[in-house]
Amino acid sequence: MKRSACLIFNPVAGNSDPDRDLAQIREILEPAIDLDIRLTTPEIDATSIAREAVSRGVESIVASGGDGTLSAVAGAIVGKNIPLGIISRGTANAFANALEIPNTIETACATILGGFTRVVDAAICNGEMPMVLLAGVGFEAETVEQADREMKNRWGMLAYILSGIKQLNNLERFEAEIETEDKIVSLTAAAVTVANAAPATSILAQGPAGIIVDDGLLDITLVAPQNKAGAIAASYHLLQTALSGNPVDRDDIGYLRAKKVKITTDPTQKVVLDGEIIGMTPLFVECVPGGLTIFVPRVEEEVPVEKLTGLPDVQVVQKIL
Repeated sequence: MKRSACLIFNPVAGNSDPDRDLAQIREILEPAIDLDIRLTTPEIDATSIAREAVSRGVESIVASGGDGTLSAVAGAIVGKNIPLGIISRGTANAFANALEIPNTIETACATILGGFTRVVDAAICNGEMPMVLLAGVGFEAETVEQADREMKNRWGMLAYILSGIKQLNNLERFEAEIETEDKIVSLTAAAVTVANAAPATSILAQGPAGIIVDDGLLDITLVAPQNKAGAIAASYHLLQTALSGNPVDRDDIGYLRAKKVKITTDPTQKVVLDGEIIGMTPLFVECVPGGLTIFVPRVEEEVPVEKLTGLPDVQVVQKIL
């Protein structure tokens, strides 16, 4: 008996031919999965389609589009225990990268067909808005707002880098208060980022450097440079920590982990949630442990057998069995 799934497909995501993409997805998945295909439109968004699928008792959901589409679908099924397949076709593909899901249609479909799932955390912002990646206050929000659709279509991921460089010229610091379940931190910052999951390219989330997607905690990075030069140095350091896997070691960058966090600022700052501007501070984020079930590649862990070479004066005698 075939598996079934609702395929939520955004035809305007990315720069590829949507008809060709959909045909390829159907060619790979339909021999094994009974697909109920639903396309997003300006009138019917991914969230509405996903919620309707949940109400029908759908077996699983496959989302194909950019990070906005994927986050919207994931947000609609937080806590529903419905497996989600991800086929990224966007500009940044941060969601897939954060969960180490292949980015090509062929490999993403193969992951879904494999049927292997992983339970990961999600989060809720301001009591109602789901979050699967991160929320940014200050510099990150301004950068995302400046990287408009035309820039992203023309430059792809480079649009965010170009926007970030431009934003450095208008760097503004603000007073911030970060309140968690056990402490209150006050500082003058340029950016505060709350991450549930984030790829290395989301550098302003990389204070801890090893964001764990299933630990029941949020990762909060505080960036507080004194000037433009400091902001450039801090950004470069965050990129290095992301690539090396080591936590930050600069006086103008801090980080902490918490189950929930409230951020207030003076003056108020824009807030970006999973790549979309949602309003202004204050911001309240609470982790939802194990809130999502995602189709992921099956990774065979290599178990080290032994290592004896290099030990001082070591002698090894093989026994005859």
